[in-house]
Amino acid sequence: MKLNELRDNEGATKNRIRVGRGIGSGKGKTGGRGVKGQKARSGVRIKGFEGGQMPIYRRLPKRGFNNPGARDLNEVNVGRIQQAVDAGKLATDAPVTVEALVAAGVVSRVRDGVKILGVGELTAKLTFQVTGASKSAREAIEKAGGSLTLLDEAVAQA
Repeated sequence: MKLNELRDNEGATKNRIRVGRGIGSGKGKTGGRGVKGQKARSGVRIKGFEGGQMPIYRRLPKRGFNNPGARDLNEVNVGRIQQAVDAGKLATDAPVTVEALVAAGVVSRVRDGVKILGVGELTAKLTFQVTGASKSAREAIEKAGGSLTLLDEAVAQA
């Protein structure tokens, strides 16, 4: 195969339709928009319009609350951390932090912190420095002989 022989698969690309280019094109005059009215014009904005009736998004009551101060945490199970330790991606002598988990590929990116959850089994003795941990995760870490430092508590005490 040569560079000049490269081409898309059959049917992968379609020619664009040039609307409003004469009646012989089949898409002339009204350009496929029908006749007259608001929808035939450019700049139409009638999503949710119900012909003058009160729209459903205004008839239904508001509900719930979006917390602007909510933290977007990475949630990691202790079983997933143990897999990373077994694979040699996470060192047992260094503390387990957000940066260490990103470097090991356990989490994809640093968000507002990491919360450790208790699903799975932890056998490695690890030192955790994370934002939060569930009760079952704390028990699993202490059972394995590790320690847990919550970063928010350390900031609050300082």
